[in-house]
Amino acid sequence: MRIGYNPHKDQVLEKSEFTHQVIMPVYIPNQDGYFKDSLSILKLSLESLFKTAHNRTFFSIVNNGSCDAVVDYLEYLYKKGSIQELIHTTNIGKLNAILKGLVGNTIELVTITDADVLFASGWQLETAKVFKTFPKVGVVGIVPQFNMFKSHCGNVIYDNLFNKNFKFLPIKSPKALALFYKSIGWDETYNKDFLKYGLGIENKEVNVLLGSGHFVATYKKQQFETVKSYLGYKLGGNTEGYLDSAALEFDYWRVTTQENYAFHMGNVLEEWMSEATINNSDKDVVISGFSDRQKMNSISYFIKNKLFYKLVLNKRFSKLFYSWKKLPKQMISNYNSVKAE
Repeated sequence: MRIGYNPHKDQVLEKSEFTHQVIMPVYIPNQDGYFKDSLSILKLSLESLFKTAHNRTFFSIVNNGSCDAVVDYLEYLYKKGSIQELIHTTNIGKLNAILKGLVGNTIELVTITDADVLFASGWQLETAKVFKTFPKVGVVGIVPQFNMFKSHCGNVIYDNLFNKNFKFLPIKSPKALALFYKSIGWDETYNKDFLKYGLGIENKEVNVLLGSGHFVATYKKQQFETVKSYLGYKLGGNTEGYLDSAALEFDYWRVTTQENYAFHMGNVLEEWMSEATINNSDKDVVISGFSDRQKMNSISYFIKNKLFYKLVLNKRFSKLFYSWKKLPKQMISNYNSVKAE
């Protein structure tokens, strides 16, 4: 039986004060073996986020089937007010956990991050500058990686082909780039030219490199306006492709900051992680109000992201392209090879 009238019925929600959401799925099922250091690494990651994010950041943590110690820590943060949203679920897969965090708000930017990322000061401001400087950008990574332009970048190459500022740019943080590949288990037999130059766009306000990685990136929320309800993989499969292709449907560019603004810690706690100096960012500097785009038609999508892109990445044509875009001559012949020759 119901008596009376719910006082909240038909009330319009107030506009959110938040301008930037951070979604972090957390899966730490135990504290043994592979996951032995994972809780300590999660704490470092969140502490770095709290130090470097501005006051209008909405933190959404999705506990994706973690153990009691992790649940207790996350509950502590929520009750303390450090995070705004805490979702508990059994292990439904990484992307399905992310999808739970995406819905229920209209915040214009959303950073999707793994739980083993150490954020550096300035990442949020630099990300916002990129969105403001390049209105067609829809995804901004903050950790440069090798050959990012070879994945889901057909449209940005097509749009900038005759732009004189579209060229190979120096890698600003080669040590950080090398550290990233060490953190994911690579040996040092890779092509060292990738530590020197990356394809990007030069601008008087801010430079960017083409492409973006998966483990931490910021997206314009518009590209998730139609959210899938479920993907059938816990990890891998078509899950990463979903995040990659969403931007292309709106003809958004995928780019990364030229400077390195985060570090991948992995699953093993190392001394440098605890000793890293993470300065507090200015909590009151907030940039918002970014432009949206219309969905592109299927013909344009095919031309830019399939036909043209295949030509650019063709082994023979690519070397002419590298020369045209000012890659140093001595690097051109081997730049398609990940392994050193």
